[in-house]
Amino acid sequence: MNSILSDRIINMEESATLAMAKKARELKSQGIDIISLSLGEPDFKTPKHIQEAAKAAIDEGKYFSYPPVAGYQDLREAIAKKLREENQIADAKAENIVVSTGAKHSIANVFMCMINEGDEVIIFSPYWVSYAEIIKLAGGVPVLIEGTLENNFKATAAQLEAAITPRTKAVIYSSPCNPTGSVFSKEELEAIAAVILKHDNIMVIADEIYELINFVGKNYSIGSFPGMFDRTITVNGFSKGYAMTGWRVGYICAPLFIAKAVEKMQGQFTSGGTGIAQRAALAGISGDQTPSKEMAEAYFRRRALVLDLLQDIPGIKTHVPEGAFYFFPDVTAFFGKSAHGHTIKDADDLCLYLLDIANVSLVTGAAFGAPECVRLSYAASDEELVEALKRIKKALGDLA
Repeated sequence: MNSILSDRIINMEESATLAMAKKARELKSQGIDIISLSLGEPDFKTPKHIQEAAKAAIDEGKYFSYPPVAGYQDLREAIAKKLREENQIADAKAENIVVSTGAKHSIANVFMCMINEGDEVIIFSPYWVSYAEIIKLAGGVPVLIEGTLENNFKATAAQLEAAITPRTKAVIYSSPCNPTGSVFSKEELEAIAAVILKHDNIMVIADEIYELINFVGKNYSIGSFPGMFDRTITVNGFSKGYAMTGWRVGYICAPLFIAKAVEKMQGQFTSGGTGIAQRAALAGISGDQTPSKEMAEAYFRRRALVLDLLQDIPGIKTHVPEGAFYFFPDVTAFFGKSAHGHTIKDADDLCLYLLDIANVSLVTGAAFGAPECVRLSYAASDEELVEALKRIKKALGDLA
C-alpha cells in the first residue's frame, strides 16, 4: 500500500523531538519512571488571566464562528503595537500581521508562499528541526552555515555571504536559538543585515519565538534595522513566553505582499486559527506581563542549576546558553564506548542508551544539524532536573 503514499511524505523525516517525546510517553505508559527533557515545552501552566480571558470569550458566545483568516483585527493591532513599541519595528501595522495555528504553521505558510523548486534557503545551524523539512516540502534546498561550540554556535555574516548563490531565496535563523540558546547581538545582526541589503530578492525569516526568555538583556529584531522591514519576516507566537503551547497561536509580521500571500495560502489550508485561543492570546500580549517575567527568572535559575550539574560530568563540553531553555552539550567523548549491551557510535545511540539505562529522554543533535551534540531541555522542575542529571552522570560513567 506504500505506493499510495506521496513521495513527499515518504521522504519527509519525522520530527526528532516529537519522536523522542512519543517514545518517552510509551515507556511511561508501561510504568517506567521516565524523565522527559526532550520537548521544548514550558512546565508552567498558562497564566490565570489568560485562562480567564478564554473562559470569558466562551461565555460571551461571540467567538464560535469562523474567525477572519488573518486573525481578529484587535489581536493583529495589539501584535503590531507590541512590535512597534518593544521591538522597534516602526512600520508594523495590523495589515502586516497574519495569525496562524502556532509559529510552526507560520513558518510553513511562509515557505510555501516563497519557495519554487530548486530555490535555496540558507539556515543558520544548529537549527530547529522542522526548518529543513518544511523547506524541502516546499521544493527548496536547505543550505547550512554552521556555528560551533567555540563561537557559541553562531554562524557569522561572513559565512552567510559565502553561502549566497543566484538560487538563494531566503535566510532563516532563530534568536534566542533552539537548540543552542544562543542570542545574536545587535552588532551580529547588523552585520547579517548588511549582507542581505547587498543582495536583492533575498528575504530573512527571523524566528523570535523565545524572545521573552532572554538572559542577556534586550532582544534585537533584525526587522527594526534601516532598510530591513521590507526584507524581513518576523515570526513569533505565544507558546514559549506565555506557556501556551497547546493553544496554538503564532504570527508573522511581514511586508504587505508576503502577508497577503500567507493569508491566501492559509485561506485554502486551515482558515483562521481558533477564535477562543486568539482571545486568550490577546489577553496575553496586552495584559499583565509579570507571569512571563517570572517564568523567565525561573529558567535563568534553572540554567545555573543545570550548568553546575553538567560541568560535574566528565566528558561533557558545553557553552552557557543566553536564552531559551536548552543546553546543547558536545558528547563526542562518549563515542566508541560501550556499556550495558550498548555501543555508542553517535549521538543517536547515546540518546537511546540514556533512555534505556537512565530513563531520561534527550534529543540527538543530528536532528538539529550538529551530530556531535545532544539537546537537553530544562523546562522541568528542579527536582526532575537534579534527578535526571544524577541518572545521566551515572549512566555516562558506566561507559568505557
